[in-house]
Amino acid sequence: MREFIWGLLSMETAVAALFFLRSWRVTSDRLFLFFALAFFAMMLNWVGLSRVDASRELLHYVYLFRLIAFVLIIVGIVDKNHASGRRNGRPGIGA
Repeated sequence: MREFIWGLLSMETAVAALFFLRSWRVTSDRLFLFFALAFFAMMLNWVGLSRVDASRELLHYVYLFRLIAFVLIIVGIVDKNHASGRRNGRPGIGA
């Protein structure tokens, strides 16, 4: 049953990644690209959890994909705020 749920979660995050990728192609907004990459990393996390033996589930390297996903979301938000500050004539973060 656990593998089914992880398969379902990996499919849902793959679909979300494809929607964000399509939005990025239409708008050329890099925030959508960062979110697409983050959801792709989350998909890898769920696939990795389904492939690892349940007794070894708590190994840290499986959760690195989740860490990468959250870092990508944070970088995307900071990049979006920095870019909007430059566009409005205001200096960006750290300037």
